[in-house]
Amino acid sequence: MNKIIAALVAATFSMGAFARSRFGFAPAKEAKPAAAKAEKKAKAKKAKAAKKAASAS
Repeated sequence: MNKIIAALVAATFSMGAFARSRFGFAPAKEAKPAAAKAEKKAKAKKAKAAKKAASAS
């Protein structure tokens, strides 16, 4: 009898884990390195400064 109960408990946990892994997580997004973000910000800052200098002239 103990073996049957142990098997039912194990099956319950495994079904819960399967359902969780199938529907519980969002799809993984590709990670962007911090250096790429910093470079993009620097380019935007330079472009903004150039635009401001051009309009001031």
